[in-house]
Amino acid sequence: MITSVLPTYNRAPLTFVKGEGTWLIEADGRRFLDLGAGIAVNALGHAHPALTQALTDQAGTLWHTSNLYHIPQQQALADKLVAATFADTVFFTNSGTEACELAVKMARKYWYDKGHPEKVDIITFSGSFHGRSSAGIAASGSEKMTKGFGPLLPGFTHLAFGDHDAIEPAITETTAAILVEPVQGEGGIIPIPDQCLKGLRDLCDEKGILLILDEVQCGVGRTGKLFAHEWAGIEPDIMMVAKGIGGGFPLGAVLATEDAASGMTAGTHGSTYGGNPLGCAVGCAVLDIVADPKFLDDVNRKAGLLRQKLEGLVAAHPDVFELVRGSGLMLGIKCKVPCGDVVAAGYEKEVITVPAADNTIRLLPPLTITDEELATAVERLDAAAQTVAA
Repeated sequence: MITSVLPTYNRAPLTFVKGEGTWLIEADGRRFLDLGAGIAVNALGHAHPALTQALTDQAGTLWHTSNLYHIPQQQALADKLVAATFADTVFFTNSGTEACELAVKMARKYWYDKGHPEKVDIITFSGSFHGRSSAGIAASGSEKMTKGFGPLLPGFTHLAFGDHDAIEPAITETTAAILVEPVQGEGGIIPIPDQCLKGLRDLCDEKGILLILDEVQCGVGRTGKLFAHEWAGIEPDIMMVAKGIGGGFPLGAVLATEDAASGMTAGTHGSTYGGNPLGCAVGCAVLDIVADPKFLDDVNRKAGLLRQKLEGLVAAHPDVFELVRGSGLMLGIKCKVPCGDVVAAGYEKEVITVPAADNTIRLLPPLTITDEELATAVERLDAAAQTVAA
């Protein structure tokens, strides 16, 4: 008999009823150290006072009007994002999946309006994750994402991740764009080296195609820059954002240059809820904190501290762990035992991690995690590793 909630998740036997900073409180009173942050969503932790204040203030004023009218909070957040990034314009969504849909539409409409309707193909890479919509699963192309959901949306060329030699020959007269995550999240926390990201930008410029970056998971301060591509010193034409931008409130966005967005005129796209006053009020509060260079400096400091501790953890448990990789506070530990066993052992020790592909556990703590909490986190991971080894 089917459950009242559609059973598309194998949920852990945990029910959290309250959050405080980096901590989640279970219904039975246990306190869990949250190194998942709702899968990189709670960038400022749980119940952050600035976000709580922004949301409650807005909730007492105005919730929703639709995009038929000007929304002051939406304008304010768009202005902040344009001022802080490469972008000239922003469209707000409710999720990263919706952002993917628009990014694909925007790239194809760009070429249609330029007189090249044949340029519809988008190059993507194995191990990628771009959401679970029709465009998102077609972009990833993996059997896990696509099996049973055909016919798939056409127009995607899938290449092996890291196969540099395959990219240029794959660009044809029908290629519109390259779509890539600067750090693969669901794929196992695998960063693209800076020189490779620069190479992709140069190749797109050389071939006259668009570069779309998916920073849904790696953006909004997660890697120690406001957006991960900044480490490589490049700029995309289109960028997908979500998760951390709302700090826990459903919010996403597509950022673009004026040229890349030139085809998106009135009537070409829309969203009833996207950019609503509640979401954008919270987004403004998030960005005011995360975009501060001092805040990002502290993220980098804590990232270095955590990385050092995790390297020691891996060395102490060579039968359980293989290596640490990632960027900033977006780190993964590749396991030698099934990663699900490590996640489950973590639950026993009251520490939360998130499984990913390539037998990897993800560590995506709130960017506000303290040094003391980092030390406690590694102690609990050490205890979990001992349990798995035993």
